[in-house]
Amino acid sequence: MCDTIVATGEATKDGVTIFAKNSDREPNEAHHIVNFPTADYEADSRVKCTYIEIPQAKHTFAVLLAKPFWIWGAEMGANEHGLAIGNEALFTKVPYAKNGLLGMDLLRLALERAATAREGVQVITDLMAQFGQGGNHGLAHETYYHNSYILADPHDAWVLETAGPHWAAKQIKGIYSISNGITIENDFDLASPELVSYAVKKGWCKNESDFNFARCYSDFIFTRFSDCRKRRTRSMDLLSSQRGKITVKTMMNVLRDHGQADGSQRAADDGITGADICMHAGFGPIRISQTVGSMVSYLDAQAPLHFVTGTAAPCTSIFKPVWVDASLPDLGPAPVQTFNPATLFWRHELLHRSVLHDHENLVNTFSSDRDQLEHEFIVNAFAARTKDAASRAQLSADCFARAEAAEAEWLKRVKSTPSKQKWLHATIWNRINRRANILDHGVERE
Repeated sequence: MCDTIVATGEATKDGVTIFAKNSDREPNEAHHIVNFPTADYEADSRVKCTYIEIPQAKHTFAVLLAKPFWIWGAEMGANEHGLAIGNEALFTKVPYAKNGLLGMDLLRLALERAATAREGVQVITDLMAQFGQGGNHGLAHETYYHNSYILADPHDAWVLETAGPHWAAKQIKGIYSISNGITIENDFDLASPELVSYAVKKGWCKNESDFNFARCYSDFIFTRFSDCRKRRTRSMDLLSSQRGKITVKTMMNVLRDHGQADGSQRAADDGITGADICMHAGFGPIRISQTVGSMVSYLDAQAPLHFVTGTAAPCTSIFKPVWVDASLPDLGPAPVQTFNPATLFWRHELLHRSVLHDHENLVNTFSSDRDQLEHEFIVNAFAARTKDAASRAQLSADCFARAEAAEAEWLKRVKSTPSKQKWLHATIWNRINRRANILDHGVERE
């Protein structure tokens, strides 16, 4: 379960497109921030993606990726041209292939090979047609799905939604959100050749005039239990209320939201079904996803700027500035599914998982400090956008270091605050923590 949102210049405060996404994965599926420089390859070169090998492009663009540690591709990222892409799982009536390019592989390939959002749509759909999309997307639990994407650059934005080899895409103006459900109906600008005829052949619609992509292709059960429509309603409502005033901070606030479609707030430990934009895992098998990383991209044509958490649960994290062309801070070795204090993701989990003992109460012990420090990071990052890469890299490193120092203080505050965790919520998180070998590090409380 994920949420990807975009506001084009028509809807933002200063006319610059802003992209944002939460990556929701298994709770122990550590999130990793990496970047790769531009590169050139010999004509017969090949690239090994997560499961299959395909011909390499002669030239690849520099990319910044936010990804599950074990997957070649990424859930979200940006490239040197200011193109940002996020993907979502889609559950459809079309059979899932056991092997092929993952949606995350297609996302990375598009970032490496496309300079614009429209080119990105072309790269993804061409590669789908040639190699197919497919393969297990899950770490501990086998999971198969198709994919949707929001692709945005400084001048354009598109939504692309797929079902096996079939797809539809439309240009975005204003605000848009995708949340694990097909959103395009019959208002697409581009489509695969057999999108409509396949639906008619399968009896999902009577004829072309009766065709509706979302209605014809969506799988009812998985789409329903993902709560995608409610989450999308919530994110669209939040963006609509700020139309014409949307900023980077607006998008961060949306990614941290625990509200419901009706405006009510949901506790992180409330129930075994349902989903929030800022997602917290609960008792399975439905509420099993956790927001493991978040990203906001300010897609200015001259000086694009990106903010990442690199850590789980944006409500417990701080967004830090990073750039495609500036080196990342030392985040430690690539994380895995078990606790390693040498990695950024797992160091933060000491705070995140301690907060889950009484989420609302414990987050409130540091949320104002979080917002104040994050505001300082945003102001400083915008002031540094036109500085040289070395200066920006130093600012990024400083922000990461200050964020970690602050989180260490918050962890002490959280541990000294009385709290009481619901039994069912404690049971599932003790199980998750046991699998991660993190119980001996102070996340379990009496």
